[in-house]
Amino acid sequence: MLYIWDAEGAPQQPIGRLVLWRSYGEDSCPEAISIPQWIEENADSLRARYLAWVYELGQVKVQGRRLVDFLDIRPGFSYWWMAPIAEKCNFSKSPHITDAVRLMALGDWAAGTSFSEIVLVSENRSLSKCLASWASHKGCKFRWKKIPPKRTQHSLSKNIFKWLPNPVQGILSLTRYLFQRWPLKGAGLSEWLGAKGEMTFISYLFNLDPVGLAEGRYKSSYWAHLPDKLSEDGQAVNWLHLYVIDKNLPSARFAGAAIRSFNGKSENGQVHATLDSFLGLGVVLHVILDWLRLCLKWPGVRGLLSSTPLGECDVSPLFEQEWRASFLGTTAVLSTLYHNMIEAAINSLPVRQRCGVYLQENQGWESSLLQIWGVTGNASLIGVPHSTVRYWDLRYFFDPRSYSRKLTNELPMPYRVACNGDAAIGAYKRGGYPVHELVKVEALRYLYLAEAKPRSVQTHGFMTSGLRVLVMGDYLHSNTHLQMRLLEKAFPLLPIGTRIIVKPHPNCPINPEDYPELSMELVEGSLGELLAECDVAYSSATTSAAVDAYCMLKPVVSVLDPYGLNLSPLRGCAGAFFASTPDELASKLVSATKLPVHSSIRNEFFSLDPQLPRWKTLLCN
Repeated sequence: MLYIWDAEGAPQQPIGRLVLWRSYGEDSCPEAISIPQWIEENADSLRARYLAWVYELGQVKVQGRRLVDFLDIRPGFSYWWMAPIAEKCNFSKSPHITDAVRLMALGDWAAGTSFSEIVLVSENRSLSKCLASWASHKGCKFRWKKIPPKRTQHSLSKNIFKWLPNPVQGILSLTRYLFQRWPLKGAGLSEWLGAKGEMTFISYLFNLDPVGLAEGRYKSSYWAHLPDKLSEDGQAVNWLHLYVIDKNLPSARFAGAAIRSFNGKSENGQVHATLDSFLGLGVVLHVILDWLRLCLKWPGVRGLLSSTPLGECDVSPLFEQEWRASFLGTTAVLSTLYHNMIEAAINSLPVRQRCGVYLQENQGWESSLLQIWGVTGNASLIGVPHSTVRYWDLRYFFDPRSYSRKLTNELPMPYRVACNGDAAIGAYKRGGYPVHELVKVEALRYLYLAEAKPRSVQTHGFMTSGLRVLVMGDYLHSNTHLQMRLLEKAFPLLPIGTRIIVKPHPNCPINPEDYPELSMELVEGSLGELLAECDVAYSSATTSAAVDAYCMLKPVVSVLDPYGLNLSPLRGCAGAFFASTPDELASKLVSATKLPVHSSIRNEFFSLDPQLPRWKTLLCN
């Protein structure tokens, strides 16, 4: 019997062959098969096969046409590239991708193994449906031992919304968005319509410098001092921002005031607007029409996933809700809204653009931007992966066949991908990206590392004053909570006098009352200064801040998230430490400070010339 354990801890009395679905191993079950560990040991094959499945899904014929062609809702625009299943955001928008990869791993392990029954212990109904289908394919029995789901604190309105039909959810989501963002309508619009610049940057209105914001100057950690350099060189630049709520700009009203302030104090033709500046009745009408086009296509694609298995397994139950929402619900409405706002913004530029630059995370709106930019006659559009390119962040990787672009409606790609160092270029190359379309530029977000003084490359060992642990929070609450809960359990095992210094992510506050057994100090300030004062850094499973610490020659211990894939940017890096249990975390936080640290790799990771010669060459050319 195959006994699949998808629950906390491990079973007290394992029955049959034990398979741990979301654990890297338990001391009480040394003979168990760990699916997360199997994935790490066979990562290249599993990632390639999942990407191939997504690609081949887009090639499936629907009413005589490829799916990617069937979903063209405008001339030259296929909605396929905005759909979540093509976006592949496996850590926040589509976490169920993890179970799809695990099902592949289970199938690989079970090949050639015989068993008469499969028992699943889990709260996951969708997973039980997939395994029931797989068991039928294998000719064996299946039982689901359902465990009570974790209680989640949702408001009454959210619970009601969850059970509404998808079209109603879509209408309510559109109404809510318009209500929240309507104050931004027209902000910077007159300046945009009169813009003389031939260069446009598309970025997030987020991570702004508070001092610059108070003075009415645009300064973002995404772009460092590049905007100042462009202004000094007399380059007129149009800035199109995607507003993201944070503590500096808590509402659209504050964001609108910031845009007006930026424009009032800008020099040399710098113009600022937001996507929401282009809201209007015409845009809303086009959104409704595009949404209706998607609704009409739903009957043709409804059963497509169940007829396209991933290996031996039907994974359609994992994607069922997402797939439906992509055509009928909130995802469809908001995706088409972004498309129409981008279309209004680019079409209203009075001057043909010789260059465009956007933050590249391969989100759905970027595919819309790439398709619109091309059909409106503008020149080179450059994608900028502003942080690290992580191995298991599937947004950055595609099946190599996607890059051929021999047919219509193929993968939208920028003219160049501006990589911030050799590490990013290497990741793209290993993923099969066309090498001639990669270019190296300075790592704007990490330029402070050029002047930061790393600790000595000697065996360190913490001082008698006590171990100083810097906790670097994640922007996802679930990741941060997992990180803090593991530290809370490990805290009693740490040396007496240990100081826990916590720097939350700006978009994810940490409440010490949620972790009563953990003595902590909440801090703000620059990451570089805080790293200089700590002995060891402790990061979540996904945050790119782990690389900051690594490049500062600080020992870094990262969470191994049993619920997801290994999304650490330090995966595979020499001298990086990972922990999945409290004992393991306590041990590695201490031992990491006593080992000789790795040599400096900051120049291998990033290009760090503050004079930005590579950026100047790229933008001038």
